[in-house]
Amino acid sequence: MKAEQAKKLADDALTKLAAELERGPSDTMTNFLTAMSKFHRYSFGNIMLITLQRPSATHVAGFRTWKKFNRWVKKGEKGIVIMAPMTIRSQSTETDTDGGSDENRAFVRFKAVYVFDVAQTEGEPLPEPACVRGDPGELSGKLKAFVAAEGITLEYAATLGGADGVSSSTKITLQQGLEPAHEFHVLVHELAHETLHHRDGEARPDKTVRETEAEAVAFVVSQAVGLDTNGAASDYIQLYRGNPETLAVSLTRIQQTAARIIEALGAAQPPDTATD
Repeated sequence: MKAEQAKKLADDALTKLAAELERGPSDTMTNFLTAMSKFHRYSFGNIMLITLQRPSATHVAGFRTWKKFNRWVKKGEKGIVIMAPMTIRSQSTETDTDGGSDENRAFVRFKAVYVFDVAQTEGEPLPEPACVRGDPGELSGKLKAFVAAEGITLEYAATLGGADGVSSSTKITLQQGLEPAHEFHVLVHELAHETLHHRDGEARPDKTVRETEAEAVAFVVSQAVGLDTNGAASDYIQLYRGNPETLAVSLTRIQQTAARIIEALGAAQPPDTATD
């Protein structure tokens, strides 16, 4: 594929992404965020307890919370022990320094309680964010070859703490078991981070800009190879407070990076030119 063709594909996809950002979060993302807000935020100590007992845990809640989601703990599942604070009030008959008596005093105590990971439950599915769909076919192999040619090591991990992919200087790690289309999209996202944000001597932009740029590149490339992006990129960017203005500022960087990947893949064909 010629560079001009790749550039046109990138420009067309970026116009579509800007329109999606203008429309705001999708209903899918709104439902997902509403569900996630119902999960309790655990202390660092309890997070460590959960991780030690069940390293693969993703969404953890108590028995009653799961019932609110119309899910029930599977028979025979062993609970994850965490520590829950309890406030105990006691009557004191001793005279305090102000001369009062019978003062109510509060004490905090901790007790062991049990929670369960979503994998230990069954019932109605939890709302999920939109996900890229389709079949990248042989392009997955071409993309991985391009990553290797860039001097970047690609590895897989059983768990990444809830992330689907992470990148550091010259290394990308992906979560094992991702669907082919989603894995392709995530790999392009991390490749964009490597290309745009991990180069020596360049100032790194803030997280909103970094995630907007990386996800926009992934959107453009996924669109170019015929995958159904399904609103996933727009929702992701908005999670990091990105908007059409953020996209516009980085448009050239995104377009150049995406076009280079598209050209290397040689995957998509330019639109047919109508003739009279």
